[in-house]
Amino acid sequence: MSTVRIGTHVSSDDPFTDAERVGADVVQIFLGDPQSWKWPKYTFPGGAEGLRDGFAERDLPVYVHAPYPINVASMNNRVRIPSRKLIQNAVDGAAEIGASGVVVHGGYVDAEADLERGFDSWRKCVDAIDAKVPVLLENTAGGDWSMARRLDRIARTWEAIQAGDGAEGWGFCLDTCHAWAGGIALEDVVEKVTAITGRIDLVHCNNSRDAFDSGADRHTHLTSGEIPAQVLADVVGAAGAPVICETHGDAVVDDIAWLRSEVS
Repeated sequence: MSTVRIGTHVSSDDPFTDAERVGADVVQIFLGDPQSWKWPKYTFPGGAEGLRDGFAERDLPVYVHAPYPINVASMNNRVRIPSRKLIQNAVDGAAEIGASGVVVHGGYVDAEADLERGFDSWRKCVDAIDAKVPVLLENTAGGDWSMARRLDRIARTWEAIQAGDGAEGWGFCLDTCHAWAGGIALEDVVEKVTAITGRIDLVHCNNSRDAFDSGADRHTHLTSGEIPAQVLADVVGAAGAPVICETHGDAVVDDIAWLRSEVS
């Protein structure tokens, strides 16, 4: 087995069967509809306790991906404030199942003039969250005014996170497809990100259907996209963090097996 744990996103209905089927030794799940503001909802028959016991018994680390509507940088109070609450709900649910962390997208503002307010909204978010499990900022693929697309914005958002009360409970998730699509070269991305954050807690290892700096968030299988496959393996090896392949479908079995062979 590789010294790096490698897995994929699985159904919360029966994550253990899914993990065994694809050969995953780490998994990621949603705790409800990823487009919903109502979290958590446990669809596993044993509920939160059954999930927690099952992950522990199998020595299977689990990460929770927070819902997609979250945007704590939004200028709209009706989005920004509920986003903080939804992160807290996701964190609470993750703690109940014994998860290793919660992944949250960086969000965006509407215009360049809003950026400073967006960064400060991240600080206020950290102030508001009780990080019972680590909360992992994930870099994003597109958007001119996104908070975590390019390295300079990641740096400013991370600075804002570190200025918040409880910053020690926050970390970073590096997505390879997002970095590529966002215009960040992968050959030295681990070095540059860790120079900003000091850490990479989780890697989303995905190839891209689209060209470098396209801004398009379209994942594909590790050996069939625009990113040279060996570059992906090198990123994983350099990061030394658990890996989730968000490539889905039956071919994710091949993605896990190939990556494991490359980093073993």
